[in-house]
Amino acid sequence: MSLAILYSRARLGLHAPLVTIEVHISAGIPQFAIAGLPETAVKESKHRVRSALLQSGFDFPAGRITVNLAPADLPKEGGRFDLPIALGILAATHQISKKDLDQYEIAGELALSGEIRKIHGALPFALQTKQANRSLIIPEYNALEAHLSRCPIYPTKQLLDVVAHFNQHTPLTLYQSTEPLLNLPPQPDFSEVIGQYQAKRVLEIAASGGHNVLMIGTPGAGKTMLAERLPSILPSMSEKEALETISIYSISDQAFDMTQWGRRPFRSPHHTASSIALVGGGSIPKPGEISLAHNGVLFLDEFPEFKRNTIETLREPLESGKIVIARAAKSIQFPANFQLICAMNPCPCGYLGANLQTCTCTSEQVQRYQSKISGPMLDRIDLQLRVSSLPAQAFLKPNSTPSESSATVKQRVIEARSRALTRAQIPNAQLKGSNISKFCQLDTRAEQLIEQALSKFNLSTRAYHKTLKVARTIADLAGDDNIKAEHMQEALGYRGFKTHP
Repeated sequence: MSLAILYSRARLGLHAPLVTIEVHISAGIPQFAIAGLPETAVKESKHRVRSALLQSGFDFPAGRITVNLAPADLPKEGGRFDLPIALGILAATHQISKKDLDQYEIAGELALSGEIRKIHGALPFALQTKQANRSLIIPEYNALEAHLSRCPIYPTKQLLDVVAHFNQHTPLTLYQSTEPLLNLPPQPDFSEVIGQYQAKRVLEIAASGGHNVLMIGTPGAGKTMLAERLPSILPSMSEKEALETISIYSISDQAFDMTQWGRRPFRSPHHTASSIALVGGGSIPKPGEISLAHNGVLFLDEFPEFKRNTIETLREPLESGKIVIARAAKSIQFPANFQLICAMNPCPCGYLGANLQTCTCTSEQVQRYQSKISGPMLDRIDLQLRVSSLPAQAFLKPNSTPSESSATVKQRVIEARSRALTRAQIPNAQLKGSNISKFCQLDTRAEQLIEQALSKFNLSTRAYHKTLKVARTIADLAGDDNIKAEHMQEALGYRGFKTHP
């Protein structure tokens, strides 16, 4: 009888809880049992492990093999436990040394030939391994991703290579990345947008304070073009934000893409997307579009065409910055701190209020179309504006003065955001409770304006606070310590108390 103990990690949302792999071999009728709440892919690992060991030239024990994945109440999924289970069998049968097994955490799916295939969620795995002060043996495919954690990484391609490492024949090589971490392809630039100065101003305010935006305009007015350029003026991500964002992609079905390291995500799901696609879910919960947009932009084009219940699922994440997916056994939380940018037509035909074409919709059709977006949802959107189509002359004879580049606008955004972070350590859009009155100081005329708006437009408490926060951002862009009347007036102008002219 012999026992071997190794370490790996499960995948539970963005967490990678430690899994202790205990392999026990005893005499008796040949049997290979895996305990510890394994799902189907984990149960099937016994077939992959047996074949990989035999194909690699090792002896497979003809006795009772019991593998326990502890803790027993933690669900285990995927093929990541194949490699540690195989090494556990080899250690229990004295085909490799047990000496250094406790210094490593190990993950990898085995092919029948003994080749080691990639796993999902390598970055969260590596981050937790680093905290445990261990080294990580991982498939070569995942090495660059895991290296972002600054954990000691030993990449491998074959089971034989790992065995040679533990038997001290040919040690694995510590991974050293030769690729730059920041090699970003160019983004769409604000200078490519002709005219639309008010829309650009609104997006500059949104970027400075982290505010949500609704753009209403006729087809072809440039709403999508403007939204796609918002990430180019957002402040660069910190390393912590970049790790959070890319960790979400690591555990999702999206491919890990190193060229996106440090770039704020821009997600634009189709209007036929389901609620689960947007917020995440599944039998083994995975992040949805709102989490994939964490620290970036979620753009919902044709906003009223989304299903009503799909739109309503955004309400809680917009306020809390997170999404909780509840299951009978466990609840998994994903971060969802994103900027929501929506675009819609003013009516079903799209030409209500247009100068060049006549709207063919009845008032009932317009009302039904606009009522697809509920009052509580509109209440959570900070900035609302109309985007008008440009006349043909604007394209045939463009202004000789070039539009501002994203780099120019971004510099102003960074300065305004820096004022907010120095003052409250968070962007203005995230101010809550007493911090709103503490940091949104009004002069006398600004106070009068907001009081008039409260009585005239029946603003909700949330709308009142959002208006204050937008005015605070406008004041930051102007470099003013207090909110003045002109800042409040502009903020009220973007409140958008109705979606039609």
